[in-house]
Amino acid sequence: MTRAQASAGGLAALGVLALCFVLNALARGAGETYAVFLLPIGEETGWDRGDLTSVYSVYMAANGLASPFVGLAFDRFGPRILYVAGLLCLGGGFLLAGSMTSLWQLYLSVGLMGGLGIASLGMIPASALISRWFDRRLATAMAVASTGLGTGTLVLVPVTQVLIQSDGWRTAYAWLGAGVLLAALPVALLPWSAIALGRVADRRVGTAAVGAGLLPAMRGRPFWALFLVFFLTAVAVYSVSLQSVAYLVEQGFSPLEAAGAFGFTGVLSIAGMLVTGTAADRYGNRVTATVSYLCTITGVAALFAMQSAPGFALVVVFVVFFGVSMGARGPVVSTIAATLFAGRGLGVIYGTITTGQGLGAAVGSWVAGYLHDLTGGYDAGFGLSVAFVITGIALFWTVPELAARRSRGP
Repeated sequence: MTRAQASAGGLAALGVLALCFVLNALARGAGETYAVFLLPIGEETGWDRGDLTSVYSVYMAANGLASPFVGLAFDRFGPRILYVAGLLCLGGGFLLAGSMTSLWQLYLSVGLMGGLGIASLGMIPASALISRWFDRRLATAMAVASTGLGTGTLVLVPVTQVLIQSDGWRTAYAWLGAGVLLAALPVALLPWSAIALGRVADRRVGTAAVGAGLLPAMRGRPFWALFLVFFLTAVAVYSVSLQSVAYLVEQGFSPLEAAGAFGFTGVLSIAGMLVTGTAADRYGNRVTATVSYLCTITGVAALFAMQSAPGFALVVVFVVFFGVSMGARGPVVSTIAATLFAGRGLGVIYGTITTGQGLGAAVGSWVAGYLHDLTGGYDAGFGLSVAFVITGIALFWTVPELAARRSRGP
């Protein structure tokens, strides 16, 4: 069977998928630990919530703005250099964070270095690699890799909380940084030439893919529609998720219980992303995205109601509905991008689209922190989230290209 005839790469494809999953879990899980650092850093330094959430905004902005260059680096230099550089940047940044004494040092270590590292390890290189190995079940494969977000959150957030309670937040950052740095050596030794080759022929589906390349893609409506989906969704999610641990603590839960609840949203996000990938293959993008957005609204509503009727039941509703929808739009967007912009330029195109996610997360996390300081509560942030969710739903139903699906291989 020739490479052009292959529709999947068998066990080798599964190995590539597992690798993308592990690296995505390490990167995104490490990034999401900032939610449990928020209170202890504030208690030691006296910095207000707006200052602390602005660090996360820098992190997500760096992640987003670096995305086109990460995609370009993948297309030009290959995955080995990109992944190793990402691990070194992320691990080094966390080591520096453990010894910081000024806010600008936190901006540099967690914000800038963390954002650059995670951009290099996440779904940008993963999407480009997976699209070279999977065809018939592309959306499902993208969903599996995306579940690294939930798995990493589930494992690293509670572990980090335990480290903070045991040895302090500075030591916790040191342990995280050392662990990430140790992963760089085995990653560098992998057979990247074979991994990057792939088994699926490059497909060009629809007019959006004609004249492949970033600039032609940016002249079309599909590119900006996908960019906006990422931006709107990120504002909606990160205006809530970053402060959810602090919010639960203020509602009377212990820090470990709050971290555990946040971690369990990661558990549910795994199931949610897997179901999303399968549902998108079967029912299409619009219905799948709409259901996931409605789950986000339900989770936010549970947090809002907790102020009037605090209790474990509403925590469960938040964890279940917000968790299953957290990251659920990622597999849909990555699959649409791989469908419309298939080819060797996919890395830089998808990376540039991902800029919308980073900028949206930066805006959502910072504005929610600012609104908390301005109003003394979380309601404005909850309202911001719901408004952007509704806009995201409208976008899916008004832009025809967001219904695109990859044609079946032979």
